[in-house]
Amino acid sequence: MGRAFEYRKARKMKRWAGMAKAFTKVGREINIAIKEGGPDPDYNPRLRLAIANAKAVNMPKANVDAAIKRATDKDSTNYDEVTFEGYGPHGIAILVEATSDNNNRTVANIRHVFSKYGGSMGVNGSVDYMFSRKGQFRVERGAIKDDLEELELELIDVGLDGMEQDEDEVTFYTAFEDFGRFQQELERRNIEVDSAELVRLPSHTKTLSDDEAEAVIRLIDMLEEDDDVANVFHTMDEGEA
Repeated sequence: MGRAFEYRKARKMKRWAGMAKAFTKVGREINIAIKEGGPDPDYNPRLRLAIANAKAVNMPKANVDAAIKRATDKDSTNYDEVTFEGYGPHGIAILVEATSDNNNRTVANIRHVFSKYGGSMGVNGSVDYMFSRKGQFRVERGAIKDDLEELELELIDVGLDGMEQDEDEVTFYTAFEDFGRFQQELERRNIEVDSAELVRLPSHTKTLSDDEAEAVIRLIDMLEEDDDVANVFHTMDEGEA
């Protein structure tokens, strides 16, 4: 098993790990969702997803209610969604999604991490074309009562364009534009979603040696430590060999 595979396994196990980081991320999701669509989750699907993600990381209801209250305050902090593009060591393309209330600070921090750990930050559009934006829904295997093969066929009609499964979890993928209606269909079927988000899948990946992968992983880890960073996507192969 290569280092990239071990990284993939570790990242799966630590998804949303770190309680403070997870709560910060969810709180910002709630803030952005309310600014876009209002505070009523019945009429704001993005807020419903943010609340569901809060539940997935065991965020107490009191914290969720407080985050909603803060976001509806006219003097609340406004967060902008921003992306950064660049290259890591060994030619690995990296795309960073962040939520920031101070863009100058975030730009400086991200640029510093790229530079310090062997990468270089590029201009907008330099690597974005290498990724496809997809909806990703993670569901515990036990939450699906229907026959999975039959369900897969039925969900194609509402935008399913890929599915992965293991003994614990099923992951559904949709096109970016089908994210909302797919979410509504899972809600209609009473399928509880562990987490739902928009991700960027690479159109191609590059295989590295263990030592090379180690350098890329170090850069990714340091980017993910920044409080403003929501997601980091890359073109390093994380295959099982």
